[in-house]
This record gives sequence, C-alpha cells and structure tokens, in this order.
Amino acid sequence: MKRVRPAYYAKSRSKYKAAVLMSTAVLAAALIGFAGRAEAAQPHSSYWYPNTLLEWSPSTDKDAVFNRGTVKLQENRVQGQKVNPNAKSEPKVMALASMYPSTSGAPSQGSEKFNTYTFSYWQYIDKLIMWGGSAGEGLIVPPSADVIDAAHKNGVPVFGTVFLPQTEHGGKIEWMRDLLKQRADGTFPVADKLVEAAKYYGFDGWFINQETQGATAEEAKKMQQFLLYLQKIKSPKMEIIWYDSMIKDGPVKWQGAVTDNNKMFVQDGSQRVTDGMFLDFRWQYKDEKNGKYDYVTPYLNSPAVMKSLGRSPYDLYAGIDVEANGYNSELNWPVLFPDGKAATTSLGIYRPDWAFNSSKTQEEFMEKDQIFWVGANKNPQNTSQPAGTSPYAWRGIANDIVDKTVLTGSEMITHFNTGNGHMFAVNGQVVREKNWSNRSLQDILPTWRFITEAEGGAQPLSPGFDFGKAFYGGSSLKLSGALVPKAGTTIKLYKANMKVEADTELSVTYQANSKDAQVKVGVAFSDAPDQYVFLEPKKLDNVGANKDWTQGSIRMNQYKGRTITGISLKFEAAKPIADFRVNVGELAVTRLSEKADKLKEITGLKVIENDFRDGIYGDARLSWTAPKKADDVLYYQVYRVKPDGKYELAGMTGNTVYYVPEMRRIDKEKTTKLVVIPVNRHYEQGKPAGVTFEWPAYPKPVAAFEADKTLIAPGDTVQFTDLSSEVTEGWAWSFSGGEPSSSTERNPKVTYNQEGTFEVSLTAKNSVGENVVKKQLITVTKEAAGGVNNLALGKTATASGFTNENEAPKFAIDGDDKKKWCAVGDAPHTLTVDLGGAHKLSEFVIKHAEAGGEPAAFNTRAFKIQLSSDNVNWTDAVKVTDNTKGISKHAIPLTEARYVRLVVEKPTQGGDMAARIYELEVMGLK
Repeated sequence: MKRVRPAYYAKSRSKYKAAVLMSTAVLAAALIGFAGRAEAAQPHSSYWYPNTLLEWSPSTDKDAVFNRGTVKLQENRVQGQKVNPNAKSEPKVMALASMYPSTSGAPSQGSEKFNTYTFSYWQYIDKLIMWGGSAGEGLIVPPSADVIDAAHKNGVPVFGTVFLPQTEHGGKIEWMRDLLKQRADGTFPVADKLVEAAKYYGFDGWFINQETQGATAEEAKKMQQFLLYLQKIKSPKMEIIWYDSMIKDGPVKWQGAVTDNNKMFVQDGSQRVTDGMFLDFRWQYKDEKNGKYDYVTPYLNSPAVMKSLGRSPYDLYAGIDVEANGYNSELNWPVLFPDGKAATTSLGIYRPDWAFNSSKTQEEFMEKDQIFWVGANKNPQNTSQPAGTSPYAWRGIANDIVDKTVLTGSEMITHFNTGNGHMFAVNGQVVREKNWSNRSLQDILPTWRFITEAEGGAQPLSPGFDFGKAFYGGSSLKLSGALVPKAGTTIKLYKANMKVEADTELSVTYQANSKDAQVKVGVAFSDAPDQYVFLEPKKLDNVGANKDWTQGSIRMNQYKGRTITGISLKFEAAKPIADFRVNVGELAVTRLSEKADKLKEITGLKVIENDFRDGIYGDARLSWTAPKKADDVLYYQVYRVKPDGKYELAGMTGNTVYYVPEMRRIDKEKTTKLVVIPVNRHYEQGKPAGVTFEWPAYPKPVAAFEADKTLIAPGDTVQFTDLSSEVTEGWAWSFSGGEPSSSTERNPKVTYNQEGTFEVSLTAKNSVGENVVKKQLITVTKEAAGGVNNLALGKTATASGFTNENEAPKFAIDGDDKKKWCAVGDAPHTLTVDLGGAHKLSEFVIKHAEAGGEPAAFNTRAFKIQLSSDNVNWTDAVKVTDNTKGISKHAIPLTEARYVRLVVEKPTQGGDMAARIYELEVMGLK
C-alpha cells in the first residue's frame, strides 16, 4: 500500500521492507516458533503464488490438516448498551494485521514463545484481514488456524490476503496474469482454489490487493470478471474485500474514495462485485503540491456514490495507516466521525500490530494496545482529552466505535487466559513450566479494559493480567492496591445479552492475599442497564492443587426471565488492607441442567511422524479420532509422560492432530509416552489415551569448535569455544605450536609464539564413545602485527540482482548492520566483492537476516564463498548447507585472492527465496 503524507504528519514515514513487508527488530525477536533444526516435522501455515496454489491439495500437503480452524464463527454477536456516548453504532471496523513477522515459517498450532502478538481487542473490530504476502515468499496467505479460532470465538470473520506488490518491491505483472488465467469455458482456476482453501481451512473470505503496475484496461475488466466469478462460486457467508488501488483503465492509482475510476470493483449494475472496499489512506490528506484537501471531497461524496450503486456507505472502510506511529499518528477523525452526525463510512486500520512491533516486552505491548484501542485514559468509558487537544489526535477506537459481545447464550466460562504464558495451569495445578503461546486457547477476554470505580471517590484497585499466576491457562485477572472500608472497588468486565433461567448459576474462583476481603459478583439487567446488583457467592470451597483458590457460586433463580447485560466484580473490606492483591482465575455463567457430556477416550491415536536431532531431541506429529459426542469437545490436552511418571503438558488443540514440539531426551530414555485427554466445554477431563515412540540409539558426541581469531601475530592469545553436541561429557584438546599444547577444559585459551600454520584437534567424549575434529586453523605471522582488517569495507560490490536502490549490493559491505543487500527471484543469488587488489584472507563473517533485526526464519540456509584472482576462475573456499545462525563465521587457511563471491543457494530456512545479507566481512591482511 502506498503512503501519502498528510500536512499534519511527522516527516518520518514507514517504508516497505523489500520483499518482506514485516518490520522491526522486536518482531524478529518474537518470531513464533520457527526452528530450522526441526524443519522437517514442524507444520507451518500455507502460502502460495498463483501457480503454486493451483498445485496445492490438502490430500498431498501434509501440513494442511494442522492448519484447519476448529471454532465455528459465533454469529450471535450484538452491540448492546453503549458505555461511551460518543461511539457510533453504524460504522464497522476492519483491521489489517500481520499476525506473524513473516509469511513463511509461521507455526500452525502455537509455539514455545511467550512474547507474541496475542491480539485480543476483538470487541472493536468486525473483520480481521491476516495481512501478509511478499515477492520472496508467496503472494497468497490464508489465516493460520490459531487466528481463525481466536477470531471466530469472538464472532469476527477472518480473511486471507492475495497481495500483488508494486514492482519496486519485487512485484511482477506476470503474477497478476497468472491469477487471472481462464479456462476455455471462462472460469478462473485460481478463484476455484481460493474458495477451496477457504472452505478447507475454515475461514471467511479473501482480501484482494492488486498493486502491481503495468496492467491494461482489458486486464482491469478481466479482474472484475475474476471477482464476479468469486462471488458466483463462494458460499453465501464468504466475503471478498477489494483494496482501492487498480482503476478501470488498468494502472494503480489510489483514489481514497469510491469514484468512477474504481466503482466497477464494488458493483456492476445489479451484480455485487465485492463485499467491501478498503479505501487508500489519502482520503484524509492534503495534496502536498497545492496544500488543499483534494482527496477529501471525493471521499465525502462516496456515500452518495454507494447509494447510487445500491450499496451501504459502510461497505467502504476508510483506511488509516498506523504502521509507523501507532497512536502517535494524527488522523482526520472529524471527516470520518463528524460530531453529532452519522459516520461517513466504516473504518479500516492498517497494521494495528504496531503496538506489538514497537514493544520490547509483552507488558509494554499490552499497555500500548490498551491505549490504542481505548485511549490514553485506559478506560473505554472515559476517552475525553485535555482542552486544546488537536481534533486529529488519537482518542482510542472505543471513542467512536460501540463494542460488541458474543456473550449471548446461556453460559460463559473465562479464565482470563490471553493465549500465552510462562507456564500453564489446569485447575490450579501447574502442568507446564515453560513459555508457550497459542491464540486458539485465548478466552473471551473482558469487553471493557478497564472500567474501575471506587466508592466515595477513593482510588480504585489497579487491574491487569498476571502471567505469574493462573487457575487454568497462563494468566489471570489481577487487581491490586489499597482496600479501605466503605470504598470498595467495582470493575465492570463483560457486556452480555444472557437470559436468566431458573437454574442459571454464577461462579467465581479467586485467590486473595487477605481473608478480610469480600468478593461479590455484579450483574446489570436489560430493564435497568445502569444498575448493578451485587451478589455474594455462597458455598465457598478451597480448590486447586494446594487448595489455594477460593471458589463460590450464586443461584440466579430469583432473577428468572431477566436478561443480563453486564457482569462485574466488587471487592470490599471491613478493615483497611494496605497492600491488597487478588487474582481472579475463573468467572462463569452456567446452567445446572446443561451438564457437559463426560467424554470417552479418543481412538486411533498414533505417531504419524518423528524427527530426531543429535539423538537427544525429538518431536512428534500425532493424529487421532474424536470420541463419541465430539461436539462437546472444547480442547484436547497433550501430555508428555516423563520417566518418573509425571505428566508435563505439551500443548492443547481443538483439532484431531497435534505437533508436539521438540522434546529433550531425559536420562537416555529409550521410549517416551504421549497422552491425549479430551476436555469438554466445562473444562472437565475425559479418559486419557496413550501412545509411545522409540528414541534412536544414544549417540556419541560430534566434536566442533571455533576460535575468536585465526590469523594472529606471534605472542597473541586465541580463545577457543567448544561447539560440540550436547551429549559431550569430556574434552581433550591438542594445540600444535601452542602454549599449553593440550587441555581438558571446555573453552581453553592458548598462546602462540612462533610463526607458522598450526593444527588444532578436539576430541569430544561421552560414555558411548568419542569423536575427533582437526583443523589446520591458526596462522601465526609477523604480518598480522598490524592487525587483521575487514578488507571488504567500502570496496566495490556487484550482485546478480537487488530489490531496489535502498537494498543494493553496496549495503552489504558498508559496515552498517541496519542496511542490507536484498535480492528476490529464484536462487542462486550472488554477491561479488572486488577488494581492489590481491590480499591474504583468513576468515569470512556473514551477518544474515537475524543480525539486522529480521526473523531467524530468514537467515541464509545454504551458501558458498568462492575466491578468484581474475573474476573469471573461481575456487570454493567455504560451503555451508545447514546454517541457522544470524551471524556465521568461516575460517580458512591463509589464502590470497582479489575477488570474493558469496553464492546464496537456499536463501532462508523456509520457502522464501529472497536473499538478505546485512554484512559480508572479509578478514585478512592489508
């Protein structure tokens, strides 16, 4: 999407990351679960080019079944009462969010990472576009299973992206033409596959973004026919969204409105072409040449144009770009949401994941996300701003949009589980003590974050999510602060529309640091929505692993026939508690007559694939058949049984397949048992089923090491670092020409006093055997007394290709780790450096994608380094086939050469074919 800077914007603007479209170093640090070492077994989300989509079939794609959403779209979502008087009911909100830092390498069912983009403000959006796609990875990106599940649980349709990038970012007009290929009967094969993929994976449609330059008027008409064909073959509830870029004459020319140039992509007479359009950002901007709001007038005319087409203006989503500045952006709110009038159109938000991308910690992300969605006051009921604040300043989406709820049935259970954690608890017992994330497991989180009130004007307790304590999952709701008599704190949590029956029951489970506090549950009813009735739980029991959680319930029979519209909690104390803390682990509305079925054990449990590494790491793909009455299965728990008999949670899924992430072998165990337990909608466990797999023979070590320098002057000291496999139990070093000449330390230091080239030998040992590695590694010469230098710095570099001038070959040898050479297209890619003359070379240092702040999934996997004296005849000096590091070092015997060529054969750990080299250092003697 092209950005046009408005007059009131800051000067700095975000730019496309060539061929990636996923930015920031923080994002790289949070890459969810990709590990090259387990590449063979780890299932990943799909991504395609038009032609590769035609080749795709779930019957031949072994990852496909892992990528299916298991939660049906909750279609009972309602708006209900407003908590913010400014909010408008008519407009909708569409969010275009990058749920992963890259198109490739996105794990299908969560990961072993905690710090992830666990988006949770579903109550403010009506459609989620899983933004993705790049020239180097793939252009067609369906939403991952966990995103489908989280969105559907909250009543939000979720869409995949078809992205055809601009040519300066690797786009090829041939890709658009591949998309639009027709059969002899006029049908479109790629359209058929788009619908097939959406039905199979269980999501709700596609967002089409055609921004590749070079199309003709005939091709624009063909694009319209393609969209009409999609409308014809898709299911009635599936939607197609169009991005305002291509116009009727073929070129890419963003309108920022619906005009005569682009209305053909919305409606064609009586035929609906697409179900909505995301308007380019310029609808709100001043033209930088004449300083006038030339784009605003067409935008303001758009509702009339939509009416003339027989369509609602709220099928248009006025785009705002927050990728670079988030809530520091200034936007033309008065045009979109005029005071006292209906909204002009709906709202489209491009990259709300800014809150995550710009944060270093999960806590920082959650605070930024709260401000983004509900405003600086962090209270959706109060989005007011200080007098004199610019009308263009951020005010939180809650200021203008009425929140929605899916709590419209007869029951709800929440554990305030955000979908990630440092541990996992089941009924108060910690069954996992490692980081995890899985958005499929996210609960319905509070509608209002947060509305707290204290009686008598006192300071209310401070609310938030606590990742250190949980009753079920990885988090709980925590409130803390001073609690004083006659100044209790009320926290309003959930909007609802739940009819009370004679057997309706409320329950709450909590853990407080004082027995002097009292906890009540508050409910508001539709006949008095502003009044909360506070009820004290009865039958209080101590539950949990150590009986450290308090649980109580409330029978609601006296309110039979009334409708609950709000749910809150209240905390009181008869005497002061200076440092009160309470964790709420469960809040539930259930019916006593609607007991969940007791689940039988699953059948057909089997390990369909193992992948082992180094003899001590292994993972497993599991599959099974659901038990009878499978409709009542909420999740399946998957446990690893340790040699001591203890159960450790590997993860949970709603699917009947699961990837158990890499496990470390314990005490040379020969077999490992995995257990799957179905869990019903009331979080009650069914019967377990188990399966075992065998480990390979315990291995002897693989010896490996590196030196901090390999070209030195007499008298210099070298630090050696052991890189042998983890099963190593002992080390025996031999240093020809070194002092000492041998060592049993793991990481010894050695001094070399005489000139020459010396061999280093390491023997790695364990109880099974030993392994030896020898390298003619250390060169000692007086010539090195002046130091070893990066000879490539500032020299001349050429390449087989590069994405644009900002990612040219010279940036791989400029000494700046934030700039890179990037090349797209089919591998191999080559980077050639002319050192300006012959030099003696000793080592190469390559800084791959991760070193520049990109995901580890983009680190170069396979490459070689070649040397030449004449730029014609080349000799291989280094060959690597399995790199996963962000920075790789490659020592060679002292060799003279003028030209150095890096040949990138497998550019990334996955399917992305773009090379990303942030620095190529050539170490040697001047």
